[in-house]
Amino acid sequence: MWVCIHLGQKPFHLDGSDEDTDLKSEGQPAVGRQPPAGDPARSFDFLMALRYTCHVNELFLRRGGTMQVSLIGMGVMGTAMTERLMTLGRDVVVYNRTEEKCTALQHRGALRARSAAEAVEASTCTILMLADAQAIRDALFSLEKPDFQNRTIIQMGTIAPSESIALGREIRTGLGDYFEAPVLGSLAEAKAGRLLVMVGGKAEHIDRWHEVLKCFCEEPLLVGPIGQAAALKLALNQLIASHITAFSLSLGLIQRSGVEVETFMNVLKQSALMAPMFEKKIPRLLTRDYTSPNFSTRHLLKDVELCLNASRDANLATPVLAGIRGILEETVGQGLQDADYSSVFEAVVPKDPSPPLSPHSSDSG
Repeated sequence: MWVCIHLGQKPFHLDGSDEDTDLKSEGQPAVGRQPPAGDPARSFDFLMALRYTCHVNELFLRRGGTMQVSLIGMGVMGTAMTERLMTLGRDVVVYNRTEEKCTALQHRGALRARSAAEAVEASTCTILMLADAQAIRDALFSLEKPDFQNRTIIQMGTIAPSESIALGREIRTGLGDYFEAPVLGSLAEAKAGRLLVMVGGKAEHIDRWHEVLKCFCEEPLLVGPIGQAAALKLALNQLIASHITAFSLSLGLIQRSGVEVETFMNVLKQSALMAPMFEKKIPRLLTRDYTSPNFSTRHLLKDVELCLNASRDANLATPVLAGIRGILEETVGQGLQDADYSSVFEAVVPKDPSPPLSPHSSDSG
């Protein structure tokens, strides 16, 4: 295999030559191109030794194809999912608009693409873990549009059903394939491969990419056609917002009424009202510590907005969710947009120096 690697501005060719030639100028793609007669084949190990210090001009698969998986979006979940793929021995090409977020992954052996287009073209399968649909459009369509032909895009973030359908239509216009596979779970589940993966697409999508999807979950679930998995993800994420807001209010009432929190939790755990989130988040609420978030307030607000719009399109009543959106907006307004979403407690239960209600107080004068 003949590969060109950029060291600074000057290309370095694995065939040993210093010829400064544009590999694509002759109308022949560099990937899979055979070296000139007489040149020895170079091992993939040589590239592995260089990948920490140089940009790869043509990203390729060991043994002569394209990298099996690219992942675009190195946020909390995108990074964890990349680490999971690499832990299981998969080669991964990564891209993020902020290059520094790829550095640690490069040191572990990931290849960093210089653009989203390069990442897509390096693989037969690209996973998207970007913040929203606009971020996807900015990455894939605003500057250098990738060649989607014979490549599959798997959208695993949270976007609206209509946005997912439109994205799939545009990628198929470019002769690529597309399906959605949003995930439910957090950082720990991503690292352990215990996410819930919900597929919107066709059964053949799961069949073809089963080994990739299985890296993240026990078994991917086919929900229905494109758009339905996106709707299911929004329905679940609005429950995150509803639960944390309601629990914050209950906990605040308990604290300001002088009831022991332990008593409240013991009763709650014995009832059908208990949700695992409550036990997981109560340490944060009691200490008002929202650092090191797995899911930020601004991302939850974005998902609530998407769910509000989808619910209104479905002719559903949304005043409760609209109220929750207002609480999230107030939380963001306090500068907690990048804090853990449990920081809604600050909006629901503002710090109050006044003492709790006395059990002997009376409404009568």
